[in-house]
Amino acid sequence: MGRSVLLNCREVGRALIMIMNAFLQCRFIFSRRNRFDVFYQLYFTGVKSLGVMTVVATFTGMILALQTGLELRRFGQEVQIGTAVAISITREMGPFMTALIVAASVGSSIAAALGTMVVSEEVAALEIMSISPIRFLVMPRLVALIIMMPLLTVYTDILGILGGSVVGFTQLDVSVQAYFDNAMQYAANKDLYVGLFKAFLFGIIITMVACHQGFNTKDGAVGVGRATRNTVVISFLTILIVGYMVTRLFYT
Repeated sequence: MGRSVLLNCREVGRALIMIMNAFLQCRFIFSRRNRFDVFYQLYFTGVKSLGVMTVVATFTGMILALQTGLELRRFGQEVQIGTAVAISITREMGPFMTALIVAASVGSSIAAALGTMVVSEEVAALEIMSISPIRFLVMPRLVALIIMMPLLTVYTDILGILGGSVVGFTQLDVSVQAYFDNAMQYAANKDLYVGLFKAFLFGIIITMVACHQGFNTKDGAVGVGRATRNTVVISFLTILIVGYMVTRLFYT
């Protein structure tokens, strides 16, 4: 038990050191060698995630509006669904949904790519040539995730709120004007800022977990599969715990 805890603490420490080194390498973002990698990772993380994000965000907003609206209707307050949906989406659901989707798609892809490079000894070849794997493999992915996560979260927020307005208008007889008036009146800027801060932290977490799992891949193809699975599981758990801690920090 004690040995297992110590080993886990050591791995967490190694992952933190790796991500801190990646931050130090950010000074090379616009260098000729890194520029293309950074833009490719921005495209891969952002554009490739839009399809899934669109469907999940829209239907989550619709489900949230329907469930909340049916309860509010019992008290004759269904007009307040705009407030409930806007606050829930911007403060909690937007960053969480975005992070879980990105962890499952982009994070697992990062772990698989790096794991494959490790087992085929491509990473070892880079080190032999004095090429830093942190600079060329981790830093571009870190930059892409900490930039795209807040942007994707805003996209998710907008679609979720719009999805809620469709349900409010078509199934709860709440006019679009009343829906958005209530949403704008009671949703505070703080809710949006806290949500974006969470998205920023989640981007760092996904990069750290995925790259650390990828770099520690062993046992060939079986190990690549294990690293991919571990990335998704560890990212999900860490995102939920950190999200709770941030909410408690800002709202208690």
